[in-house]
Amino acid sequence: MKRAFLFVLDSVGVGGANDAARFEDAGSNTVGHILERAARGEADRDGLREGPLVLPNLAALGLFHALSAASGHPMADAEKPATLSGFWGASDEVSNGKDTPSGHWEIAGVPVQFDWGYFPHKVPCFSDTLLSAIYAEAGLAGSLGNKHASGTAIIAEQGEEHVRSGLPIFYTSADSVFQIAAHEESFGLKRLYEVCEIARRHVDALNIGRVIARPFIGETAETFTRTGNRRDYSVLPPEPTLLDRLEAAGGRVLAVGKISDIFAHQGITTLRKATGNMALANATLEAMDEAGDRDLVFTNFVDFDMLFGHRRDVAGYAAALEAFDQRLPEMTERLRDGDLMIITADHGCDPTWPGTEHTRERIPVLCAGPGFATGSVGVRQTFADIGESIADHLGLAPGQYGTSFLDNIAADA
Repeated sequence: MKRAFLFVLDSVGVGGANDAARFEDAGSNTVGHILERAARGEADRDGLREGPLVLPNLAALGLFHALSAASGHPMADAEKPATLSGFWGASDEVSNGKDTPSGHWEIAGVPVQFDWGYFPHKVPCFSDTLLSAIYAEAGLAGSLGNKHASGTAIIAEQGEEHVRSGLPIFYTSADSVFQIAAHEESFGLKRLYEVCEIARRHVDALNIGRVIARPFIGETAETFTRTGNRRDYSVLPPEPTLLDRLEAAGGRVLAVGKISDIFAHQGITTLRKATGNMALANATLEAMDEAGDRDLVFTNFVDFDMLFGHRRDVAGYAAALEAFDQRLPEMTERLRDGDLMIITADHGCDPTWPGTEHTRERIPVLCAGPGFATGSVGVRQTFADIGESIADHLGLAPGQYGTSFLDNIAADA
């Protein structure tokens, strides 16, 4: 029996992307810079964490080997363990953007070779034509926001006026995205989803990748909190992904977290939603227990990006990495003969970098499974090699964009 487990640590990049300068991200390095700050005592927070970054389980799978290979970070060698329990690599991205769908689709074997549409970095950022069309169909008197903004910041800024007026908050970012924030109780979750579905239809012509529902609760700017009822309305991948190919061959895709939204619910067999990395870890363990022959468990651990990367919270990011590392043995202990586990990322979001957006970085490729030897698969040219390696492991025909790296690792006899 063969199974596969693919875990995306959202935004945990390792620097060194060969085209980072094109994105004005040359020198960004999510793991490397957190490692530096923690070593200098600059990632301490009372009651949260203190001291150097401690990631023994990720290190044993090759995280710091990947950091060294990807970016030559000067601290990486000192963090490498004496022995490894997995095989490792790193990868460049060939997709045109550094956004979530592009990274995940490329991991699943389909790079994004077209250009997404984006909204201009000015106020207002949405055209009157677009807004009028959404207002007319949704029965809205108007909206708030209409600019590039951090999700938490704009809720604090506009949330009280939203509750008072009933007008939803429209905003965007450097990604190809149209985001709508609204209060779950005063505006209503069902109503928010309806407006998002309407907006999705109207931004299709602009080639916008995602419309995201951003519900929140609370009474004042100080107490507003986003909830776990986020919903992404994504366009479909341009070609069949690993998920579609696996389902067509009789396997199942057990999606955990926002994976189903990222793939527009295509190629998904079952879905487990959870809020927060620890709840996502619990749901992942349940899915691992459920998985059978030729099944894929696919999880996105979103907190690294959403809570800490975009907010440029170094201490929070470091603590989240350490918390995941502590849960990792529960996952590796569930691996049995015929299993392949790959831990990776979809882009970077360096919490020390200027701004609040994703950073163009190489990603780590950390692999384990009974019967596989330890070693390196090198720096891959495309994230698609990850999906093709899983396809190879599960006996699927090769796709056209990536190459399996499993032949680089000799299996034990």
